[in-house]
Amino acid sequence: MRIVPLDQTFTRWDELLALILSAFASMNGRIDPPSSALKLTTASLAEKAETEIGHVAIDGEKLVGCLFLRPEADCLYVGKLAVLPEVQGKGLGKRLLTIAEEAAVALELPALRLETRIELTDNQAVFAAWGFSRTAEKAHPGFARTTFVEMRKVLAAPIHVT
Repeated sequence: MRIVPLDQTFTRWDELLALILSAFASMNGRIDPPSSALKLTTASLAEKAETEIGHVAIDGEKLVGCLFLRPEADCLYVGKLAVLPEVQGKGLGKRLLTIAEEAAVALELPALRLETRIELTDNQAVFAAWGFSRTAEKAHPGFARTTFVEMRKVLAAPIHVT
């Protein structure tokens, strides 16, 4: 299995969209509001890849995972971390987050940030096991209750040898 950056040669947008929808399908009916993944299109994914740092995991010729990264002032935002259901639990999500950590270090950003839905306590536990801490509870527009949590992972400061 290899993980490669999305670049201008990538053309498999239909397959990438199907991967994300499959990975997020277990959330349907469990979270409110529904996942923003349901609003994605092949065109919006291609646009996302132009404005964010995207990576895909490929097993043989099949897309099995992805993530999108967006630099912010004090961190690197991790979005649309997706792994096909049949590949989940085998370490690919953690490998993708390692790519995110390497990108953050290269961009000299001290932390990773992500958001996960309040209902997805299993996701929160996995991210906590991977070194993320819950830093905020927030609500989507129009909701009076908490709908998602923000989690951060502070990265070790790089050691500079002189």
